[in-house]
Amino acid sequence: MTPPDIIDALAGIATGDERDRARRRRPEAREHAQGSFAALFVPADDSHVSLAERAAVALFVARLHAEPAAVEFYGALLRETGRDLGAGAGAALEPLIVAEAGAAAASGPYGAFRADTAPDPFDPARDRTEGPIYRVSSVEAAYALGDRLSAALEHAHLLVLHPRDSAREPLQALLDAGWSTTGIVTLSQLVAFLSFQLRVVRGLDALGEAGTKSADLAALAAGFAREAEARSADAETQPRGAGGGSAAEGSPSRATRREQLPPAPRATEPHRFTQAALGWKPWLEPLPVAEFTEQHYAALVERDRVHMPYFRLLARDPEALRERTLTDLDIFFNTDAGLPRAEREFAAAAASRLNACVFCASVHSRFAVENGADRDEVQRLLDEGVSVRLSPRLDAIIDATVALTETPSRFGADEIAVLRGVGLDELSLLDVIQAGAFFNWANRLMLSIGEPSE
Repeated sequence: MTPPDIIDALAGIATGDERDRARRRRPEAREHAQGSFAALFVPADDSHVSLAERAAVALFVARLHAEPAAVEFYGALLRETGRDLGAGAGAALEPLIVAEAGAAAASGPYGAFRADTAPDPFDPARDRTEGPIYRVSSVEAAYALGDRLSAALEHAHLLVLHPRDSAREPLQALLDAGWSTTGIVTLSQLVAFLSFQLRVVRGLDALGEAGTKSADLAALAAGFAREAEARSADAETQPRGAGGGSAAEGSPSRATRREQLPPAPRATEPHRFTQAALGWKPWLEPLPVAEFTEQHYAALVERDRVHMPYFRLLARDPEALRERTLTDLDIFFNTDAGLPRAEREFAAAAASRLNACVFCASVHSRFAVENGADRDEVQRLLDEGVSVRLSPRLDAIIDATVALTETPSRFGADEIAVLRGVGLDELSLLDVIQAGAFFNWANRLMLSIGEPSE
């Protein structure tokens, strides 16, 4: 039996409605967004991040995004998967995590944008926004959560609300708390994926009618939890290591040696947003090529990516990498009607500009130009930021992407009306939503596990 599509369930999409028909025009994106959820919440290997840890972080992230249906679903998932932590443990953690997220809630993205990553002349205040740095609220909360989960929630807050502040040093705090390198990759993938999933849900919500949700989210969560636990039990009988590393390394269920970050990479920081090609240097150790299996190569989709440190690092969780890549390809390369490719890339560049991901902005501004966008207009977006005014249609796409990218997202009926007013149909609206949302996923990975280099 095919499991229910989680985005459909959270957005209240019924079979045959306009949103359903639009999603089915992007079948690979729909399938692999669901596959990404399964890879992260119904994984083949949960030895580096337990099922309960995944659900707990997801509940925290959903509450930071102020998405009630997701809070309900991931809260139920925590109650189900947290049972193995002890009698009532998942149920006891649920209100604590909701309270922590409530205390940590803010409006993002914010952070200390680097003053020299911009054109001259530059006003640093223009791209610097103040916001809180979250730490677990009390000794009692820290004791209840434990070192691993406390560190994970602090990492999640960084990625969700101030990805601009990502740096190498916070990763060592995760290692010190008992996370493995592979576990950090999975944790970062999970938070970044949710940044996509919840924005797609928000966008589809705006396209639908109020009061359409009917799914029993608690029952849905229970079904996924049973599937995850069965898959985990099956995996116990199989050799470990498919995710990179041994079963013991970084397992949440056993004491292990603490890992250390590798030496800081030698990187030359770009001094402005640019359409030029940039490099990227990892802060964590990529999976060595010698340890690649056919599963890892399959996860790359394109085998030559084994030479790229970014993909070798993400290949530590091969299931999640493969599903993410296939989601990406359909969102941007499926040109069966809908939004022109250049405008999808423009949305990607706008999200990257707001989140201050210099690497992603460089790649997707180039792709926009290669697919027909005006080079000077693209450069103005990079130079002036998302307040730039270019044309009614591009302004509408930029403004919708900004509204979607803000946390909590403020995308809604106003943005839909403006987009419709410049000629976008239902499928084009979905393309705007998915392109902008996907780069909230991509940006958070690029920013949190490495850095760009000229």
